[in-house]
Amino acid sequence: MATGRTTTFPSPAGSTALPASVTPALLERLARQVSAAADAARVTTNAPYTGAPLADLPVSAPADVEEAFARARTAQKTWAATPIHERRKIMLRYHDLVLSRQNEALDLMQAENGKTRRDAFLEVVDIAITSRYYARNAAKYLSPKRRRGAIPLLTHTVERRHPKGVVAVVSPWNYPLSMAAGDAVAALMAGNAVVQKPDTQTALTALWALDLMHEAGLPVGVWQMVIGRGGTIGGALMDNADYMMFTGSTATGREIASDAGRRLIGASLELGGKNAMIVLDDADIDKAADGAVAACFPSAGQLCVSIERLYVAESIRDEFVAAFTARTERLKIGAAYDYSVDVGSLTTPSQLKTVTEHVDDAVSKGATVLAGGRARPDLGPLFHEPTILAGVTPDMTLHAHETFGPVVSVYSYRDVDEAVARANSTPYGLNASVWSGNGARGRAVAARVHAGTVNVNEAFAAAWGSIDAPMGGMGDSGLGRRHGAEGILKYTEPQTIAHRRGQGFSPPARISPETWAGLLTGALKVMKAVGVR
Repeated sequence: MATGRTTTFPSPAGSTALPASVTPALLERLARQVSAAADAARVTTNAPYTGAPLADLPVSAPADVEEAFARARTAQKTWAATPIHERRKIMLRYHDLVLSRQNEALDLMQAENGKTRRDAFLEVVDIAITSRYYARNAAKYLSPKRRRGAIPLLTHTVERRHPKGVVAVVSPWNYPLSMAAGDAVAALMAGNAVVQKPDTQTALTALWALDLMHEAGLPVGVWQMVIGRGGTIGGALMDNADYMMFTGSTATGREIASDAGRRLIGASLELGGKNAMIVLDDADIDKAADGAVAACFPSAGQLCVSIERLYVAESIRDEFVAAFTARTERLKIGAAYDYSVDVGSLTTPSQLKTVTEHVDDAVSKGATVLAGGRARPDLGPLFHEPTILAGVTPDMTLHAHETFGPVVSVYSYRDVDEAVARANSTPYGLNASVWSGNGARGRAVAARVHAGTVNVNEAFAAAWGSIDAPMGGMGDSGLGRRHGAEGILKYTEPQTIAHRRGQGFSPPARISPETWAGLLTGALKVMKAVGVR
């Protein structure tokens, strides 16, 4: 198998030991945040950089989950009655605490996820932005709103928003701060309580987020954490939730959607993706190559919105691939609790297994490795080089299936119609990227791509960071949206209160139904003629 020349960056001796901020006292304090019995079973997580034991956490049983929901329901009543300006103060304090205490979060994320410090810092930024946005916009979204009444001047109609109650949040391991705290912030600002099950591998970061929220002033019981396998406590979460927020695999998302339908509760699901990037023939090659690196390899490719398929115009294919390959080969891969490396570790042995199997399968069936292509046990147990493949065909597993690792396949196309059709040739529709020297052309192509977010001349951060706009997937990538108005209104129940004054739709006593129907028909025609909506 051909291999690339990706730069390795072994850490200085001892630097992959846990950083000073991750103390036994901190780990013990965070473990106490788990809703579990005093004699609960325990689970040990391991640090991806080294494979060494990291956290010892109590495991919640179904009964613990039910007790957490009971406490949350009691706490939620008081929280929902808390004036929104008081909730706002708590979220703005949280914003400040996340920024001022960021090194603790960065150390924890790196210790249990294996990502680089650069990638971890983006999660800190994300939560600061999310906290500030909903703190300052929730009142606008949630306040009662006058709506046009059934009969002008005679019907007073108001739309009110009530919290769902207790929201269950199931958050993944790949972005342990963004996915844990981001969804909770919106649900909490809407007046809900939250019972959350973070992935066990990265539970420390989620517990840190909860601990910091208590420090910001959130009353105890309003946001609670449970730890355990979905097969063990997932049923208790679903059976007690008033709404389900899930981020994870499409297969599990389908099961949750089915269960939510059975219970007639709402669900928001961000699921898998096989995201595409289209490089048009007028794109700036250097900028597009830089963008491809940023699109494909953050968090070692373990990002729901990262790119796994690259479609490049034939006329610039060779020049682009050369530039992209050269940049990929210069990436520094290794373990360090600072900003000195570009690509970190995968998080779990199962993820390394998937990445390795996908690459090996493709190569065995004729794909060419342009860069990377190998696991790197010399750097740590779960490292894999950033990998570019050419010649990928439909019989190869990674052609259509999500790899969720630092692997991308490069294809060429003849015209824009072909590029759009191939980008859309997937049941997924989460994120995409389009590169063009002409912004209007790039936006026009972007509008034809079947994806919930499409970035022009950017990888994914432009759409994700535009928090005033909705973010989510189409097709097998899920349903529901984060961010913007939809990101908080989904956690509410709309209620219409209509007060009728004077005559309604029923005929007055001295007018026959037939005459009254004629009068109403005439009135409706007049309303249409004068432009009443």
